[in-house]
Amino acid sequence: MELLFSLVFLSLTFSSFLHPTFARGGQRQHSSLSSGFFENSSYNSGSTARHLFEENRLHLSLDIARGYMTNSQLEKALKAFAQRCSHISRIYSIGKSVKGVPLWVIEISDNPGEEEAEPAFKYIGNVHGDEPVGRELLLFLANWICDNHLKDPLATLIVENVHLHILPTMNPDGFSLRRRGNANNVDLNRDFPDQFFPMNEDVHMRQPETRAIMNWLRDVHFTASASLHGGALVANYPWDGTQDKRTNYFGCPDDETFRFMASIYSQSHYNMSLSKEFQGGITNGASWYPIYGGMQDWNYIHYGCFELTLEISDNKWPSATELPTLWEYNKMSMLNLVASLVKTGVHGRIFSSDGGRPLPGFITVKGMNQSVKSGRTFADYHRLLAPRGRYEVMAAMPGYKLRSTCIWLDEAAMTLDFVLDAEVTLKGNLLRSGCECDCGNTIRLEFVDFLLGGHLEVCFILIIIVGFLCFLFQRRMKSNLSKHRQVVGPKRLAGV
Repeated sequence: MELLFSLVFLSLTFSSFLHPTFARGGQRQHSSLSSGFFENSSYNSGSTARHLFEENRLHLSLDIARGYMTNSQLEKALKAFAQRCSHISRIYSIGKSVKGVPLWVIEISDNPGEEEAEPAFKYIGNVHGDEPVGRELLLFLANWICDNHLKDPLATLIVENVHLHILPTMNPDGFSLRRRGNANNVDLNRDFPDQFFPMNEDVHMRQPETRAIMNWLRDVHFTASASLHGGALVANYPWDGTQDKRTNYFGCPDDETFRFMASIYSQSHYNMSLSKEFQGGITNGASWYPIYGGMQDWNYIHYGCFELTLEISDNKWPSATELPTLWEYNKMSMLNLVASLVKTGVHGRIFSSDGGRPLPGFITVKGMNQSVKSGRTFADYHRLLAPRGRYEVMAAMPGYKLRSTCIWLDEAAMTLDFVLDAEVTLKGNLLRSGCECDCGNTIRLEFVDFLLGGHLEVCFILIIIVGFLCFLFQRRMKSNLSKHRQVVGPKRLAGV
């Protein structure tokens, strides 16, 4: 009897793992829970905002990870890829996990490691340790591009026009532990600074994996990004939270553009766009269920990086035998999303009218309170916008006059360069008038140059001599005038 009871208990426990869960926030939470979430949080080591709820269940069996690469196997695969595809790739680390596992990144480009006037895209997998499909699919993606970049037009387009950065696992420790959080049991997708609530502001409390991502964006100017999750099938876009903590649609300034990007992924997918739960296979994060401290919104707010959260598998940890099928389902979505950086939107550079110097300025679109910064070296910008729309695009740079132009953006990408004039100040006018002088002014300037050219002593002596001569001349004139008055005598009035 005890044996029968144990078998029933184990079967129920295992079945709970197969129940659909949701990658952004574990099991879906109702608005009543989220509305009181922050009142009960202190954002310390025991905070539910950054740490996961304790789960009273057995750890996932090792069998469920059979066929998935371990962290050491993944590192070997990345290094082998770098050797095989060294002509179009390199690998580098952006930091380490809590347990010291390097966070390896593959960069794919025709000039890897070099700064070019091209957009950069990043894929991040395995944000949650128990959602490993993304880390495997990103290796499929890298190998496919390597094998096809000279044969397939889409692969060629990406290699020659985009810098693609791939981080297969952001949370290697969580993967090893078969759990959602990292080694400190922190949900990394709740560990970023939030726009609505003063959470995660303490740098010392921030996880090393989170800090690595934040430093990465300071070093690389990413145009767009996507993180891969499991537990649902939908393309999620900002905002992820609401100010009142209610579950309702809350779009960001580029809502239409984000819907367009999410639709690219969904409609290129095998069946994501056929979802019965999410219309068109896309969703606004806050409309689905609000989360706070997420990576997606932070990317957009602080660096103008357009990031999506992609739920690519209903089952968080499917059998490894299903991975090739999942790759085929997601392949065109992953490729088309990267290619959209150069196939759509407005692209160009910002120059100075004085000599054509590149200016690292800002691009804004009227009606959208979000700026995109141009590159530091080439001053190139890549502004994603939904097609079939009229926009007023403005370029600005401190010390230069703002310039704007109206465009109609069709389906294809548009090139739009800006040439900015320097602002004219009072000092600038004085300098300018000195340059635009006549001949008389030129002579005076030459005389000034003569004085400043080491002849000041001579000029000083001449001035003294001239002054002395003027003094003598003035005394001589007074003496003559006095004699003249003595000869003529005083004036008299004429009688009437």
